Amino acid sequence: MNENLGDKKLAVLGTGKLGGILLRAYLKQGLFKPQNVTATVKHGEKAAKLAKEMGISASTENRTAVRGADIVLLGVKPQIIGDVLQEISGELSPNALVVSVAASVPTSYIEQRLGAKAAVVRVMPNTCSAVNCGMAGICRGASTTEQHVEIARAMFDAVGRTVVVDEKNMDAVTGLSASGPAFAYIILESLAEAGVKVGLARDVATLLAAQTMKGAASVVLETGDHPALLKDAVTTPAGCTIDGILELEEGKLRVTLIKAVVKATQRAGELLFEK
Repeated sequence: MNENLGDKKLAVLGTGKLGGILLRAYLKQGLFKPQNVTATVKHGEKAAKLAKEMGISASTENRTAVRGADIVLLGVKPQIIGDVLQEISGELSPNALVVSVAASVPTSYIEQRLGAKAAVVRVMPNTCSAVNCGMAGICRGASTTEQHVEIARAMFDAVGRTVVVDEKNMDAVTGLSASGPAFAYIILESLAEAGVKVGLARDVATLLAAQTMKGAASVVLETGDHPALLKDAVTTPAGCTIDGILELEEGKLRVTLIKAVVKATQRAGELLFEK
């Protein structure tokens, strides 16, 4: 699949933070050829900077960018996606695959504006894609084939892992894995602060906290064991870990994290309707 993508023309509409992270990763890995990539941004100065940095074609013209594109990656904000879809609808190739990373925007919303037969895949990645450790949820539109889904998976497997879900679960993906890195950074920062509190140098405490979180996550992914089982393996009778866990339970860390994901999920369903 990667070899096939190299010959496809990619248009990235809205090359901001997330779009930029994805595009840089694609070019670095050779997933797409620079000469086959067109990107758009809001301001001409940034377009010139992107073109120079990445060796691609960049502009402020969405209509021009999508002409002849095999894949269109929609990286614009949910609040303006309707205007962008209206802008490009007349220029889009009938066989183009539209991959949207706009949070909260249903595939049906895009299809209604591009035509019912438009091939649309909705994806919710996260910013960890910048270091090839991303997580992306993928769902298909009404006219999307398995090949379209596989193309989208190839694009996001290149920067991490993917999971295909029903569209009704996409806001939950947003609340958990797209917002999740921010929650993890707060936990990591707190662990590092705790290390400083008990006498460690800040850089040492941060390294200890970060590598510990990375290692714990890797064990879950590589073994497939339930986190509770792995937690119990660390918690020895009358040891220091159980005392720490009791403090976490008393501070309601568990329920607070659950409520954070629920809130973020609810918020994800509201973004499209704000102007």
